[in-house]
Amino acid sequence: MIKPASELSRRIGHSFTDEALFELALTHRSCGKKNNERLEFLGDSILNFVIADDLFERFPKAKEGELSRLRARMVKGVTLSEVARELGLGDYLRLGSGELKSGGYRRDSILADAVEAIIGAIYLDSNMDTARGFILSWFKERLEKLDLNESMKDSKTRLQEFLQSRRLALPEYELMNVEGEAHAQTFYIDCRVDGLKKVAKGIGNSRRQAEQEAAKNALIALQVEK
Repeated sequence: MIKPASELSRRIGHSFTDEALFELALTHRSCGKKNNERLEFLGDSILNFVIADDLFERFPKAKEGELSRLRARMVKGVTLSEVARELGLGDYLRLGSGELKSGGYRRDSILADAVEAIIGAIYLDSNMDTARGFILSWFKERLEKLDLNESMKDSKTRLQEFLQSRRLALPEYELMNVEGEAHAQTFYIDCRVDGLKKVAKGIGNSRRQAEQEAAKNALIALQVEK
């Protein structure tokens, strides 16, 4: 059952003057011509600007290429879908019958687009400062964890370098399961690393994404146990 938008509005902490605008932000194109695509376009631009502005102030010595990579990490679909899940957004999406049956409310791309649409709706309903405040609160922990020295390396590369520096064997990745239909699959990966008591696990919409997640979790576990 789709939950009312007013409930999500309270959870987010913004009381919409134009409630129809918020409803539109939660409406996927599978519902028809009146959907959130235009709001998504607007929200994407606002998100990129706000994150770029924050990174510019946060890393005064960073070069343009480094800032671009950090921004890309923040605004990529996977990160946005994580934010959407933290907000519990899937329960409030308006989807067409086909998307509902195929589990569209769990799909990263749909969740990410909805976050951008909500940003666009908050901006139109209020102002730029309000939209900026919500964006920075949603991304606060992620922004604070950014390390300029690691901006060029993905998790699998960093894990490999970590193990090689300690003369340990390279990690082994094993595909454990694949769920869902071809257009909306979820991959489950186990990453086994010498020195780790438990297997590090990763889940993603592609095998590569799941392996990256498993590598990241293995790195975290190694740093805790060392």
